[in-house]
Amino acid sequence: MKRIYDGHIRARRLAAAVLGLALVVIAEAAAAQVYKWKDEHGVTHYGDTPPPRVKSDILKTDRPAPARAPVLPYELARAVQAAPVVLYTTARCDGCDQGRALLRARGIPFSERTVNSGEDQQQLERANGGRSELPLLLVGSRRVAGFQSAAWQDALTAAAYPRQKMLPPSYQFAAPVPAAGAGAGVATSAAATTSAPPTPPVRAQMKMPPDEAAAQAADQQPRGRQSPAAGTPPTQ
Repeated sequence: MKRIYDGHIRARRLAAAVLGLALVVIAEAAAAQVYKWKDEHGVTHYGDTPPPRVKSDILKTDRPAPARAPVLPYELARAVQAAPVVLYTTARCDGCDQGRALLRARGIPFSERTVNSGEDQQQLERANGGRSELPLLLVGSRRVAGFQSAAWQDALTAAAYPRQKMLPPSYQFAAPVPAAGAGAGVATSAAATTSAPPTPPVRAQMKMPPDEAAAQAADQQPRGRQSPAAGTPPTQ
């Protein structure tokens, strides 16, 4: 009877030892578990925690993926943010064509506003202090009316635009839009916020000789209130 009792004791102790050993092995295995995975950038990671779950189902569509805008060099991007360039042009304008070519040759990102209607003309005058001369170049708060290669280059250089072309080969210039339809775009320039009253076009602001100016001023006086000639008493 005693032998049977001792056998049960030994069996229980053996079972307890086996169970304890199994628990130790499981704990050590769990502690020594190492995970290895690669992220979306191809970088390999190691860790004792499972990798983050990644959504495996990808939405399929027949539409082409939108093209990503090329990243501008830091020097150029900083100038664009600080002093955006806006160009006002119109059709059959040699100066406009020359100005556009200058900006493209130097690699200057710019927005082009076309002036072909009365509303476009009003927007141009608001951006140019009441004047209607074309082309008009806005570089931040600075404006240069009429195409002047040296003045345009100086305005761009003063705004910290690179002298040499730095645009990525894949860069595409934005298509021109009507000035009236893009009025909000020129609000980024301080020149567009001027409150000066409209004035005649530049070609009508030429200085006239004194005799001609006096004659024109006399013609503009009201006919019914002309001054009496010298020596003539006023009529009652």
